[in-house]
Amino acid sequence: MKKFLQKKVKKMKVVILAGGKGSRLSEYTQNIPKPMVKILGVPIIERIIKFYEKYGLKDFIIASGYKSKVIEKYFKRKIKDLNIKVVFTGKDSMTGGRIKKLRHILNKDKFYLTYGDGLSDVNLNKLLKFHQKNKNFVTLTAVRPPARFGGIKISGSKVKYFKEKSRLDEGWINGGFFIMEPAIFNFLKNEKTILERYPLEKISQLKKLGAFKHFGNWQCMDTLRDKIVLEDLVKKNIL
Repeated sequence: MKKFLQKKVKKMKVVILAGGKGSRLSEYTQNIPKPMVKILGVPIIERIIKFYEKYGLKDFIIASGYKSKVIEKYFKRKIKDLNIKVVFTGKDSMTGGRIKKLRHILNKDKFYLTYGDGLSDVNLNKLLKFHQKNKNFVTLTAVRPPARFGGIKISGSKVKYFKEKSRLDEGWINGGFFIMEPAIFNFLKNEKTILERYPLEKISQLKKLGAFKHFGNWQCMDTLRDKIVLEDLVKKNIL
């Protein structure tokens, strides 16, 4: 069974959403798209690709938009043993719209999908096994949000409760690192479709949206602070 799953993983395509403007990281994204922002000298999108490559995946589709030419130029150079295709999916398309524009390439196969601004150590073999077992249209990786602040409760002018920041005090959030069946295209209307709204909400109502709980490491890069945290995690070989 393990070998069968590994073969299945290796044949699947990986879609990376890389078209957004990244306005909260404007220190960098005025000149380059967010996925090209470097983490310790390497664009985060290349680190994402290398993560998937560890599982034998070699076929990548980058759904570009904002400053697409920067990504296209970078991946013109051949990366050994990998097939990386950059597809311009519109400057102003939303996440669901970008996926919809890849339908002709993805054909009728299930595929991995992730955002171009986050890293994780989720086990892709276990993710796939979970997805297949539960017969979902879509499975997302659920993660704990990174701790940002400590928690306090106030009674009058006194602190009644104080707790140092802890990820475990928080709920679960969508960490990306999806697996999607071709059925997803039935929920994508046009280029303005936001994946995280109608499509995933509707699939959830149909009880076909799975959540694979990941208790390991995950970090997105929305802000400069996130970038600093991410660089520290990479430097320590945590991600």
